[in-house]
Amino acid sequence: MRVASFGVVAAAILLISSAQAADVAAGKEKAEICAGCHGDNGISQTENIPSLAGQLDQFIQWQLVFFRAGARKNEQMQPIVEQLSNEDIRNLGAYFASLTPFKGSKDDNPELSEKGKQAAAGRRCASCHTDTYVGTKAVARIAGQREEYLVKALHDYKSGVRSGGAQAAMADVAYPLSDEEITALAHYLAHL
Repeated sequence: MRVASFGVVAAAILLISSAQAADVAAGKEKAEICAGCHGDNGISQTENIPSLAGQLDQFIQWQLVFFRAGARKNEQMQPIVEQLSNEDIRNLGAYFASLTPFKGSKDDNPELSEKGKQAAAGRRCASCHTDTYVGTKAVARIAGQREEYLVKALHDYKSGVRSGGAQAAMADVAYPLSDEEITALAHYLAHL
């Protein structure tokens, strides 16, 4: 298991640190297959499918590498990522990072958001995701993400179902959260 994890990390480092510049236009063309689930311009309209618009380049690249290597599992993603070259992954990362992210909708439950804000502060979410929750480098942008997707992701981290990437850190954060805190946190972040 450690050897496989090392291989995934080594491949990702080589991919991300490559001197070759990404081609946003090629990424846009390659992303046509992504639109069916992740939406036009990377704004998902599908329950439990994340929006990718404005997601950080390195984050997209890492996640695609994790999916391709099988460290992160998803039935719909596996057949797609298996066909991606390192160049495709660089281009997709640059393309999605170039898109304007979804701006959270008007908050319909400010009381729930306040509870979510307290949960975010208590679990120190900003220490990785930044004070505005837009992420940095390979850390996800969670501001304005689909609410039900955030709930699912937090439950997956809490239960250990989600692997790849910051699993250990996120499992540590998510495990002590109650269902009510997860709901509030997701609501707060989705409406930023």
